[in-house]
Amino acid sequence: MKRKNVIGAFALVIIGILFGAILVSGFGLVRPGYADVRLGAPNPPVNLDADATSFSKAFIEVAEKVTPTIVQIKVLSEVNNHHENLFFFPFKDMPKEQQGSGSGIIISDDGYIVTNNHVVEKASKVTVGLFDKRTYEAKVIGTDPLTDLAVIKIDAEDLPTAFLGDSDNLKVGQWVMAIGNPLSLSSTVTAGIVSAMGRGNLRLITDSYGVEDFIQTDAAINPGNSGGALVDLSGAVIGVNSAIAASGNGTYIGYGFAIPVNLVKAVAKDLIANGKVSRGYIGVNIGPVDDALARSLGLDKPKGIIVQGIVDGGAASKADIKKGDVILSVDGHEVDEPNELQSFIARKSAGTDIKLTLWRDGKEINRTVTLKARDADAKAEPVSEKKDAEVESETSKSTEEFSSIGLTIKNLSSIEKTQYKVESGVKISAVKPYSQAADQQLFENLIIISADKKKINNVNDFKKIIDSKKGGAVLLEVQDSKGQSRFAGIQIPKD
Repeated sequence: MKRKNVIGAFALVIIGILFGAILVSGFGLVRPGYADVRLGAPNPPVNLDADATSFSKAFIEVAEKVTPTIVQIKVLSEVNNHHENLFFFPFKDMPKEQQGSGSGIIISDDGYIVTNNHVVEKASKVTVGLFDKRTYEAKVIGTDPLTDLAVIKIDAEDLPTAFLGDSDNLKVGQWVMAIGNPLSLSSTVTAGIVSAMGRGNLRLITDSYGVEDFIQTDAAINPGNSGGALVDLSGAVIGVNSAIAASGNGTYIGYGFAIPVNLVKAVAKDLIANGKVSRGYIGVNIGPVDDALARSLGLDKPKGIIVQGIVDGGAASKADIKKGDVILSVDGHEVDEPNELQSFIARKSAGTDIKLTLWRDGKEINRTVTLKARDADAKAEPVSEKKDAEVESETSKSTEEFSSIGLTIKNLSSIEKTQYKVESGVKISAVKPYSQAADQQLFENLIIISADKKKINNVNDFKKIIDSKKGGAVLLEVQDSKGQSRFAGIQIPKD
């Protein structure tokens, strides 16, 4: 019995020794301390070289330096339920306050801030939140709906101020960062590249005098970014974020648009000094030059902007600018799109002299125009040129089809001349789909006033010119029922 007890005790000792050994050796049967755990690989998979590290630091430094110059703007404005929801409030307007938000850029250390007009328009109260969480009530100094810009001011001193760069030197493909307060998320930074320059015809500004010359970027911009900064990697502001290509719910889907800072600087200076913009105008109606139009004008390639009409009493009417002229450059800057010219002129004040290089009758000429204020111009209607009395040939055919260009025309009746307020011309009676005429946006009921800069009295006049231009191109001047005229170029096949 004693022997069994001794053996049992010895066995317990041996088991204790073995269990202690297991604890000490850490065979995984007992969880070790946290200090002994190794997570992940011992080294990063890539060692950044000096260039890559410097590139990354550029984004970090720009974010740190520029973000304090961007403010959050909250706006209270009155709206009418009648306009918001006509179905539920069909009988009367019910004013109420609505809150909106956006961003702004501090442009002076004493509190001037630039933002979008659409952020602060119709505002009854504007509140500005700074990066350091201080808040101020702001005063609207001035707005410019034609560029969607506004300047507000807060009563503060020694504020961090943004550096305003030069958007004329911006290049497609250049890295940029968007800084603002999207979706009420304060101080948000996104990055991308300049996707395109000179974007117009977005119909963001409905006024015919509106200036749309946007920088397009793929840096993420969302509601609330409006009025914030688009900056380059030196931290210079090169644009004011204004609009996005939005999905059905109004959020970012890939492209944002910013107002070039050179235009912003000109507008902001005027608003601060005068509370409004004293903008100069040339007084012309303009359009793009495509390949067919260029050929018909004798240009070696599509370039410049064609003058579709002259504003009666405007600056151009006093400077020997004519319908059909092509504006090639302004003050030495080449212009190839209407919005390029509009943006450049929008930086100039009334009374400023500009030098235009024009293409007229196969050669370049120069003219100096003194810009006039918009209010000093007469109605924005093309100047109607006095025409000789029409002498219609008795032998002229009444209709003619030009199948090679997809156009059918007819002589004007006396009633039609009265309706269109013209003394001569022919009427387009049919346009073939997918034809050259259709490509040039010619359509039924337009009046062809001239061809190859020659007055058209009847169908025979038009046919002679078309026949003489086979294998070439002809410039047409057309007018619609509202009296608006424009130019179109048509290439005439040889056969």
